[in-house]
Amino acid sequence: MASPALQSERFEDRLPFTVLVVSPNAQLRQELQEKLAPERWTVSQAGSGAGALEMLRKNEAEEGVLLLDPMLPDLEPNGFRAIVQNRFPNTQVLMLNSQTGQLLIGSASPTPVSARLFDAINKGGAVRSAAFATAMPETHPVAPERHAIKVRGMIGSSEPMQRTWAVTRMVAVRNTTVLVTGESGTGKDLLAQEIHLISVRRNQPFVVVNCSAIPETLLEAELFGYTKGSFTGAMQSRIGRIHAAHGGTLFLDEIGDMPLSLQSKILRFLEQGEVQRLGGNDNLKVDVRVVAATNADLKKMVSNQQFREDLYYRLAVFPIHLPPLRERMDDLQELALFFVSKFSPGVSISREALNILAQHSWPGNIRELRNAIERATILVGEGREIKTEHILL
Repeated sequence: MASPALQSERFEDRLPFTVLVVSPNAQLRQELQEKLAPERWTVSQAGSGAGALEMLRKNEAEEGVLLLDPMLPDLEPNGFRAIVQNRFPNTQVLMLNSQTGQLLIGSASPTPVSARLFDAINKGGAVRSAAFATAMPETHPVAPERHAIKVRGMIGSSEPMQRTWAVTRMVAVRNTTVLVTGESGTGKDLLAQEIHLISVRRNQPFVVVNCSAIPETLLEAELFGYTKGSFTGAMQSRIGRIHAAHGGTLFLDEIGDMPLSLQSKILRFLEQGEVQRLGGNDNLKVDVRVVAATNADLKKMVSNQQFREDLYYRLAVFPIHLPPLRERMDDLQELALFFVSKFSPGVSISREALNILAQHSWPGNIRELRNAIERATILVGEGREIKTEHILL
């Protein structure tokens, strides 16, 4: 059997062969394709992990190299790499630096293939620095390269989000009650889900209660459950959502809208770890981790006697604040590219369009940006690039 080194050499001798660039950044993919095309590489592109796996499946028998930007919008990069190496052994996976777009060889001895790719990609210097500098206004310069802390499923490498990710990972592994605050549209529900997924409770239920969406007359029954005959229409006993979250996480969204009449019962549940169903006398022990979220100023509500002070302090054991988009504009391009790849894989966005996005104040935060990009991907029609005329704000 030939040695790996000889196999790699024969692999290289069969140039041209395929290179798959996987990145949510369409500009990065295009610049890498332009760098490699003159070097006899056949380059294809994918904007997400799922898209890359589909392309590999269709060309499973081919040998090639996958250049991976770890800022995947849908899959954790190490897990994605393991999937590729297991399912597509003919594909070599090489990592890209997310900040510069350059190829990382690592500590292992490079193969002839990786060495040749390294020379082709890195000889021209960073491929993303110029893109960032021209796509974003001067008031938001590119941050220096640093080791980024990530939370699975969420996007953002800016300084405010790095601080948020750091404290999120610290508290997620504990059972501490968390209060997530932030303006509407900042992603508080996503952060709550990530806290659950990082925690030891990840395989247990994640139960969501939107306190503003359930009528006050029904909310108590939804939360605590009820016994048969406790009210008209109660034809059988039922456990509540708190009990349904036993062993897992209960997410109380829009906690500021919870009626005062129920707040004392929620406080008792938090302090005693038990619930009592409507119409019943039994106290049911539950093991539930609580994450609450609100866009309201709970301290002001306490001052106005609209929210119980003791409940506020019981919920705010560990507060996490999600900054509005206007305070994390360094993340705008990454977020925009993610949404473009989500709604129209293969479509790019022009630097002029990115500049328009960067000049907006985003009162609706991430939700508003998501809607703007979804509109743009519709308006672009059969085109392959989102331009300024497709951005409606």
